[in-house]
Amino acid sequence: MGPKGIKGDLGDIGDQGNIGKTGPIGKKGDKGEKGLPGIPGGKGKAGTVCDCGRYRKVVGQLDISVARLKTSMRFVKNVIAGIRETEEKFYYIVQEEKNYRESLTHCRIRGGMLAMPKDEAANTLLADYVSKSGFFRVFIGVNDLEREGQYVFTDNTPLQNYSNWKEGEPSDPYGHEDCVEMLSSGRWNDTECHLTMYFVCEFVKKKR
Repeated sequence: MGPKGIKGDLGDIGDQGNIGKTGPIGKKGDKGEKGLPGIPGGKGKAGTVCDCGRYRKVVGQLDISVARLKTSMRFVKNVIAGIRETEEKFYYIVQEEKNYRESLTHCRIRGGMLAMPKDEAANTLLADYVSKSGFFRVFIGVNDLEREGQYVFTDNTPLQNYSNWKEGEPSDPYGHEDCVEMLSSGRWNDTECHLTMYFVCEFVKKKR
């Protein structure tokens, strides 16, 4: 073999080879800086005018209905909580503090009256009811609102046959105690009508 020859001239660039395999995915780059605020959008179209009158009326009616429902639910709750009865009447204690006139109205709009213990048996039953319910006093249907010193039941019948006043009562030294409360002992006491307390309603049983 002869000696190595002299290096020849660089030849022309050959054709591009095939694309190689894709390399592994690199790490996530750092978060860029916050861009500038965009341009405000155009003014939107005006909405339709609300015909709110009738909706306000509907909402008002709903509010009234809800209030009535709440009142009815309280009434049912009180009745379920316990009633007392005789052959002729039902009695129940309304556990909502009201003044005397409000108590009268509450019983009447439900078809009853403030309880009128017209004999010893009814008075004893109510006293036991009040005492066992854990209350000290309740309004009953006795007053002298029409004529000072002339006490009558709320159906305007006089106290001729029965009363159960606490000793020294009715006193009414200043002429302001025109309504009557029953104490848990069963005794009656004249008191001011504007005071608020629980009260007893009575309902006459319907004859079959």
